[in-house]
Amino acid sequence: MFEEYIMTIEHKITQVAAYLIQKSDGTMSHLKLMKIMYLADRESMKRYGRPITNDRLVSMDHGPVLSTTLNYINGYTVSHEDGWDSWISDKSNHMVSLIRDNFDRNDLTELSDSDIEILNDVWSEFGAMSRWDLVDYTHTLKEWENPKGTSIPIKHKDVFLALGKTEEEAERFQHDVISQRKIDELFSSL
Repeated sequence: MFEEYIMTIEHKITQVAAYLIQKSDGTMSHLKLMKIMYLADRESMKRYGRPITNDRLVSMDHGPVLSTTLNYINGYTVSHEDGWDSWISDKSNHMVSLIRDNFDRNDLTELSDSDIEILNDVWSEFGAMSRWDLVDYTHTLKEWENPKGTSIPIKHKDVFLALGKTEEEAERFQHDVISQRKIDELFSSL
């Protein structure tokens, strides 16, 4: 049950990453990819009250990151069939590249049209920025806390508050994100 849920999350994370790397001509700094993916999750939370990836959010020295995604980038997590390792290369010299570069929208089965719209909008706004400009930018986000060499979990509630939601709205949206995660986990086993 949990294994299937993890595989679904991996497929979504992988397809988001592949879509963005494709926009960067097939190669991208892993740091830039991480920042763009985080900003896409944040934008989805702003528009729809839910992240795209459902990944865990954490503050690290170079800004907020998606924890599971970073583990795939760094090779710390075993990839499943048609997962990260069949789409994206191992990190080399701080860069990741597409392995599977002959894909189109029909291959991105885990991404909704609204996910693609957000990825395009976030890419339009941030895609031309360097990885270090993105690090500087993400350090200004209210939910980021300097972990001083460690990592600190970021609560979805804190992101919603930073996006201008009231305390009550932020609590409700966080509850909805957690509830949806549990529902997805349950239905992935059926």
